Amino acid sequence: MTDGLEILPVRGIGEIVAGDELADVITAAAPWLADGDVLVVTSKIVSKAEGRLVEVPVDGPERDRARAAALESETARVVARRGPTTIVQTHHGFVMAAAGIDASNVDKSHLVLLPADPDESARRLRDDLVKRGLDVGVIISDTMGRAWRNGLTDVALGAAGIEPIRDYRGETDPYGNELEITQMAVIDELAAAGELVKGKVDQTPVAVVRGYPRSGIRDAADASVLLRDAASDMFSLGTTEARADGLRRAALLPDGPEAALPGLPVDPDAVDRAAAAVADHLSRATTVAPAEVIPGSGATAALHLGTLDKTPIGFMRLGADAHRLRAALAAESIVTLSLPHEDGVRLELSAS
Repeated sequence: MTDGLEILPVRGIGEIVAGDELADVITAAAPWLADGDVLVVTSKIVSKAEGRLVEVPVDGPERDRARAAALESETARVVARRGPTTIVQTHHGFVMAAAGIDASNVDKSHLVLLPADPDESARRLRDDLVKRGLDVGVIISDTMGRAWRNGLTDVALGAAGIEPIRDYRGETDPYGNELEITQMAVIDELAAAGELVKGKVDQTPVAVVRGYPRSGIRDAADASVLLRDAASDMFSLGTTEARADGLRRAALLPDGPEAALPGLPVDPDAVDRAAAAVADHLSRATTVAPAEVIPGSGATAALHLGTLDKTPIGFMRLGADAHRLRAALAAESIVTLSLPHEDGVRLELSAS
């Protein structure tokens, strides 16, 4: 709980070049810094001080190629592409446009990369300030878009001396309800608050948040705890990329008795939804009917697909229809095995 915050700009930072000691620059510009303050430092000046710049041509196709090469080197995984915009996951784990590579507030012959290790940068700056007698928290911030909203906001890339999350789980609200999932990303909130006084064109890359209760934290967790890996991210791909991934997965559905089924109950409504999804795309000669489950197969439901057209073309269409239905069932989280039958195709089903 806090009774109020002050957000103060640090004026007069000036141009930062490789090798500059940010602790000296900041304390010279803000001699009024005090124990307990939280510094919000734009990542760009950290990158400049650490020499994280790439030299590029000032214009023309050569500049575009150099920027594309820089993006490739900073990219661990492409998340989405839309026109000229590429959203990627960086080697740090951040998901952001163009890997955070920036051409603003720098001469046209350079691009600025993100700090190599923003948490380490924050720890180093905090330690340098402690040596100067200042016990402050440090947040390294940068600007990001958001998946569900227009507009940009600053977030924390690195942090030191301040807990990144305020965890309310296990506490009780005024109505007696126990909080189960509420974890507030306070360093992101403070980073966004700092941007209000820093701006994007005012050459004010540092802000001070005063009044936030840090509780004398010295060995807090770092900002990396806020990162969500691709496996736990429900939106780890863009729409087009997710569709393409789904099509690739549909092309690789397992076949044959050697592939195991989980043996979990299948929701009949899910089977009906899958069948309805492809009903208008099946051959008129194709028939779909429930089949008895074979004990010990791992299947908990089964379907039999047959065809009234016994010509080679008819059986080719039957195979295509079976795969259409399997893909629709996979979209409902139903695992299938496709097995040949004397008069058609048998699909064995299990929930995944």
